[in-house]
Amino acid sequence: MLCELCGKETPLTSRIRIEGTILNVGPECVRFGERIDPPPSPSGAATAALRPRPGVGPVRPAGGRRLEERDLYQEIGEMELAPDWPKRVRTAREARTWTPEDLGKKLNEKKSVVLKIESGSFRPPDDLVRKLERLLQVRLRAEAEPASSG
Repeated sequence: MLCELCGKETPLTSRIRIEGTILNVGPECVRFGERIDPPPSPSGAATAALRPRPGVGPVRPAGGRRLEERDLYQEIGEMELAPDWPKRVRTAREARTWTPEDLGKKLNEKKSVVLKIESGSFRPPDDLVRKLERLLQVRLRAEAEPASSG
């Protein structure tokens, strides 16, 4: 077991309270807090509590539904930025007569970030792409072209 205070490996831990926080600590760190229960006995009682009991299965979420793994990338589809995305951002911004600073304020980004996006020197993260698409009402993503083999 690990001491939650110093991180050392220890065969036995004791529960202590330090400034309202309860920690499992080794024998060397017990002096730093107030002991709240006696140390566990080295008998098999501690290991018996860890053994699975018959008839008791894994905890399931409320409603009895099982959680299924799913591939988010497959659900999103193969989308990537269109080749002319910087131009689309700039023309959509200019159509609204916004300055780069205005767009930056609406996106909660700096003016320099907007200028770098429009120049194409900065590829925005996906969340910023979605913000731009929603705010400027323009499509920046396109279907990915299949990779050519050969």
